[in-house]
Amino acid sequence: MDEYFNEFLNEEGFSPITSSIPVNEETLKHFHEKIPNKLKNYWVEYGFSGFAEGLFWIVNPQDYQNIVDKWLQKTPMWGRENFYAIARSAFGELYIRGSQSDSTTIIDPHLNNIIPGEAAKKTLSAEEIDKAVGVFFMFKSKKRVDYYDKNNKPLFQRCLKKYGMLEHDEMYTFSPALALGGIADINNIKKVKILEQLSILCDLDTPVVLPSAGELFGSN
Repeated sequence: MDEYFNEFLNEEGFSPITSSIPVNEETLKHFHEKIPNKLKNYWVEYGFSGFAEGLFWIVNPQDYQNIVDKWLQKTPMWGRENFYAIARSAFGELYIRGSQSDSTTIIDPHLNNIIPGEAAKKTLSAEEIDKAVGVFFMFKSKKRVDYYDKNNKPLFQRCLKKYGMLEHDEMYTFSPALALGGIADINNIKKVKILEQLSILCDLDTPVVLPSAGELFGSN
């Protein structure tokens, strides 16, 4: 375990692993030289796994590629670089990496928002990309991964108690959807299959790419 993942598991409290699907050799061969070495190392050590009782999940990018493409294809980000999912939250927020991005892009499917990562100003070395992956995990916190209700109260632990633990292919969603005027309330939550739901939510409204942190606060 490296320093980044140790911080993620033990300092930020994402331990223990909830469930894990081992990554087979075929998948590792498919992604050979397509993803950072550090991410592959995490796959080998931890598998495609759930953490913190299912609040956060490392995912197989192949399973989510059609969804990532669907969310990005009508935005200015389409074609900028190769994007793929590396993780997701219990509420279906997707964390996606670009092949030449300094930071991770987040898709919020409930608000139809995309928070873009910073595009690199130069070609990144393998070491720089590996560091970016490590930093992504190291700075995750439960508060930031959780989703919040209409009163700005965290939902995950209440969802866990009321609706039960998620399987690897499930998420919590709002019914009716927030894009259709639904309210972010614990009583409006249901547990659904994640891939189907993310596709449905994408169809409800045109995804909006928000300003990146660099655009909002300036970057050198």
